Amino acid sequence: MDSRELTAALEREFGGTEAARRTVARQARDLADSGAIEADRGHELTVEDVIENLADAPEDHDLVERWNWWLGSLETAYGGYERFTVRFVDDGPDVNA
Repeated sequence: MDSRELTAALEREFGGTEAARRTVARQARDLADSGAIEADRGHELTVEDVIENLADAPEDHDLVERWNWWLGSLETAYGGYERFTVRFVDDGPDVNA
C-alpha cells in the first residue's frame, strides 16, 4: 500500500489534521505490513479498503475515531488488531526527539 496515496485519499475523503492523516497512514502501513488483513480476510490491504471501511463509521466521527472504530470491528471479529489503534496524535516539538 502506498502511504502517500493513502494520505491524499484520507485528506480528500475525511479531512482532519495533517498529523492525524500521517498517523492513520502510518498505522495502516503497519497493518498492511503485518499481513493480518490478508490472513484474516484473504486479500492484501489497499487504499480503497481503508477508505471504504472508514466511510462506514458514524458520520460524526473524525478521522482518528473512524480508524479506531474500524479497528475495533476487526478486533471483535478476528482479534489481534488493538495494537494498530491510534491512542494519541501529537505533533509537538518533542515528538521523535
